[in-house]
Amino acid sequence: MTDQDTRYEAVRSRDARFDGEFFFAVETTGIYCRPSCPAVTPKRRNVRFFATAAAAQGSGFRACRRCRPDAVPGSADWNARADVVGRAMRLIGDGVVDREGVTGLAERLGYSSRQVQRQLTAELGAGPVALARAQRAHTARVLLQTTDLPVTEIAFAAGFASVRQFNDTVRTVYAATPTELRAAVRASRRTATPSAGIPLRLAHRGPYHAGAVFDLLEREAVAGVEEVSGQPGGRTYRRTLRLPYGTGIVAVDERVAAAGRATAVHPGGWLDARLHLTDPRDLTTAVQRLRRLFDLDSDPYAVDERLAADPRLAPLVAARPGLRAPGAADPDEYAVRAVVGRAAAEGLVRAYGKALDAPCGSLTHLFPEPAVLAQAGRPRSGPWPDGPLGALAAALADGAVRLDPGVDRDDAHRALLALPGLDARTIAEIRARALGDPDVVPPGVDVPDTWRPWRTYALHHLRAAEER
Repeated sequence: MTDQDTRYEAVRSRDARFDGEFFFAVETTGIYCRPSCPAVTPKRRNVRFFATAAAAQGSGFRACRRCRPDAVPGSADWNARADVVGRAMRLIGDGVVDREGVTGLAERLGYSSRQVQRQLTAELGAGPVALARAQRAHTARVLLQTTDLPVTEIAFAAGFASVRQFNDTVRTVYAATPTELRAAVRASRRTATPSAGIPLRLAHRGPYHAGAVFDLLEREAVAGVEEVSGQPGGRTYRRTLRLPYGTGIVAVDERVAAAGRATAVHPGGWLDARLHLTDPRDLTTAVQRLRRLFDLDSDPYAVDERLAADPRLAPLVAARPGLRAPGAADPDEYAVRAVVGRAAAEGLVRAYGKALDAPCGSLTHLFPEPAVLAQAGRPRSGPWPDGPLGALAAALADGAVRLDPGVDRDDAHRALLALPGLDARTIAEIRARALGDPDVVPPGVDVPDTWRPWRTYALHHLRAAEER
């Protein structure tokens, strides 16, 4: 079978495992869908396949209103891959093209704009502008259908340069005007006001072991910046976010079974979340940072299949299908926390964190920026801990160490090794969490190569088993 034959079989069987990994379009209807679309399966001769929604849109197809292909989980490749295409996709997801343009994207990647355009188009069928445009269209639809913000405000909040561009894009992608998209929301779904926050469904593919993720976040929570409330199975994680245009507070719920019984694992679906943003232009960036924190774009089928082939890991995988490897909502913040520990991090928040204009319960501060820590120096008294914090803060502040979504992981690793006082185990933690590397093993830990490229996940399984 060819790759396209395999893809058609996934479409014919409505296999949700491939949602976000590719898209298909039907030439006779002019519509593109996700593989699991419940509509009648089209004939093979009428189907075209695309690597991204942007490529389908660029070929003149509009999004299916039934399966909403723009709302699928992202491809697991973009988080795992370390090449320029994977790094570019992570940066585009973080909103870099909207804020800095293609030139800014290329500078962050260390390539020319022409090289970035050529590589993305050759592999994905769409360049950075088209990929960012597809993302803006999705952000606009979310804001239209979940908030009461005026349409003109939504246009600029989603990243469009003009209301006309916004209207044209929405009509092209969804075959409806912004007003029609808003009216299409079911009457039973109440829209939110900006003060009430933006309700979201953070989609994931396959089983998701939420219990282990919330356990980890609860253990690590830094007072003033994070909190986890509720009982296992029905917990809510809340935290503050520093974003490009303002600040945010997010709440993400641990899923509860329909019958009311708590469950640590649930099948493919979503996590419910709510975002409070001081500037709605930060929606796309905030969502992508949450997706990395909760590892929502992972492919649990690929991970579990590889690890379950090992006799040592097989019972652990069976006990925790869909176990994730959480990342970080703010890579620089996580690096500082990894160096100083939880208690000292809470002291840094009290001493140097920026107080929110409007505290929300126990959430009172943003974690201090590296530049603030670097300028503060070591006080005569207070929470400044011994160790390499000053060197790390200075390196993050001046760019000698970069941990943004598009950084080359090996370059970041070498830059961290050059800092005085950082041990290899801490650097491994930063690489796994802040950089989202799925294949990290701390020094001194002996694991077989057969666990590649998912050794980070394998170690999460081993730790989870030890904690029982």
